[in-house]
Amino acid sequence: MTSGSSSQPATAGRDPFDVAAFTERVNATIVSFLDEQRTVIGSISPHADELIASINDLTVNGKRLRPRFAYLGFVGAGGDADDEDVVRIGASLELFQAAALIHDDLIDRSDTRRGQPSVHRRFEALHRDAGWARDAARFGEAASVLAGDLCLSLSEQMFGTTTAPPAARRVYDAMRTQVMAGQFLDVLEESAGPSYGSDEAVARARTIVRYKSAKYSTENPMLLGGALAGAGDDLLKQYSAFALPLGEAFQLRDDVLGVFGDPATTGKPAGDDLREGKRTELIAHALLLGTAADCEFVQKRLGADDLTTKEVTRMCRILIDSGALAATEASISELSEQGFGALAALPVPAAVRDALRHLGLAAIRRTS
Repeated sequence: MTSGSSSQPATAGRDPFDVAAFTERVNATIVSFLDEQRTVIGSISPHADELIASINDLTVNGKRLRPRFAYLGFVGAGGDADDEDVVRIGASLELFQAAALIHDDLIDRSDTRRGQPSVHRRFEALHRDAGWARDAARFGEAASVLAGDLCLSLSEQMFGTTTAPPAARRVYDAMRTQVMAGQFLDVLEESAGPSYGSDEAVARARTIVRYKSAKYSTENPMLLGGALAGAGDDLLKQYSAFALPLGEAFQLRDDVLGVFGDPATTGKPAGDDLREGKRTELIAHALLLGTAADCEFVQKRLGADDLTTKEVTRMCRILIDSGALAATEASISELSEQGFGALAALPVPAAVRDALRHLGLAAIRRTS
């Protein structure tokens, strides 16, 4: 590991601006690590192999957004492109994300993830196909809790193989706590949101976005990379000024896709967030801007077990006609401008700024 400044990165062999090459190193590290864990699990019992298989299948096709932000934060602060610790931190971030996705899908009762059965549905199908005793759905839920817990443990184990300094460990620890708190606030909002009222719903939704997703998707990875390279507080603050608003815009885009995205691209059914009862910023705006009749309908039918396709269509129309979709798109634009404005002043090599701009644009303009 190298301790660097915010001027020029060390270049010990590899092109520090070849983000694709770095991503391949992360991929290889994840594959190798999970192969090792398959052996460990197999030595306990061959029946437990499905735990690792479910994690492997979930991580194999990820976008690697978080490792890329970590890497650019690292080389932007003077980190050596040959450093293996940043690769392992990238792999740890991917395993942490996989754990969060496994548990999030269970909490939300999501049937699919990336076009494939979610982990709890995968285990449910395993039980049903084998004709085992007792309840298949309950088995799937229990197994996915364990798979997510194992994945979280493996993420920590991977991070522990690095020589990351205390500053990086503090970022990592805070990130995990923030995600768990944000996830709880999300669950709480689905149940208690109607009783809280609509006046502060947008602010509550933004808090959930920030702590459940934005900070761990963009800001904390950049801070991890910067801390690993020995970045000072001033540079880390500038990283946050860029990455946090971009992370919030990224999640708001995800919320839009969760309602209006193309299932062939997102891998999830159209209107999935409406069926799951997600009280996103989209919904918060609708409850503030919609007619009394429309608001009553949304409050009553959002997340209903028997929500029909016709009702999903009506709810989508309410989001459009009320101005909720336009308001959310305006928030995405405002946050993007804020983030890219901070990027322009970031004291890193021009190639790092260009790579961050490309990565940020891909995040907020994505269709899946």
